[in-house]
Amino acid sequence: MNPIFVIGGIVILTVVYFWSLYNGLVRESTEIDEAGAQIDVQLKRRSDLIPNLVETVKGYAKHEKSVFAEVTRARSALMSAKSLPAKAKADDMLTGALKSLFAVAEAYPQLRANENFVQLQKELSDTEDKIAYARQYYNTQLMELNLKVKTFPNNLFADKLGFKERQFFKASDEDRKKVSVNFE
Repeated sequence: MNPIFVIGGIVILTVVYFWSLYNGLVRESTEIDEAGAQIDVQLKRRSDLIPNLVETVKGYAKHEKSVFAEVTRARSALMSAKSLPAKAKADDMLTGALKSLFAVAEAYPQLRANENFVQLQKELSDTEDKIAYARQYYNTQLMELNLKVKTFPNNLFADKLGFKERQFFKASDEDRKKVSVNFE
């Protein structure tokens, strides 16, 4: 066999391997970016619902200013966060603030009967479900990229091509707490 054909075949296989590796990593990275953008869309949707919810609660519980301030601060932090980890942290803050807001609402039966409040609460709940799904999808896409970046022989070249392992969206410590239900 002619050595030129052997060397040519090796060069062609190497080029095809790097072309395939690079395009696969670009595809996975782009899918992760799109999944992150979907999380942003849902976080923005939830953030847009909050002022209406706060105003509705304010109508019934005017003296709960600290709760309203906490929700407003957390919402502002979420809106100003730039990176996905910063958004995750701000989202955890906002979730805690909303729990406080709903705890206040529990003390006002007329508020819980208010159609606007009930509708906003339902929309917020639906949005929370969409955020959870978007996070799950993001983590699935991230897992696929991380597997490609970490497995042999890709791990030898992925870093040199500019692809690194990325961090998963994780539940906050508060979300991991065991919930106890008391039916007394």
